[in-house]
Amino acid sequence: MFKPQYPTPDTYAPATIRPVPAPAAQTETAAPVPVPAGKNIALGGLAAQSPGTALALAAGGVAGVLALASVAVSLLLAVAVTAVALSVSGVVVLLLVRALRQELGR
Repeated sequence: MFKPQYPTPDTYAPATIRPVPAPAAQTETAAPVPVPAGKNIALGGLAAQSPGTALALAAGGVAGVLALASVAVSLLLAVAVTAVALSVSGVVVLLLVRALRQELGR
């Protein structure tokens, strides 16, 4: 009754995968594509497509900075509130200890 009954072991055999070497690819040297002189390629050509694209990139960057700043301010505010709570509770505990010592000293 209290003997454990183990299940029969599986007969599954894992498949072995042997990598096959890839055939040697023939490399062709292509001529470099000339870049027009008037195009701005600083952002991979994204900003050169339209002024709206540059505006969207700038707005996205500003939104990201504002989001990170709000998180940082929230964390600092939480630390400040915790510090104030601990200092107030420390003063209360100190006053209670002093009052208890005065009662016992009578």
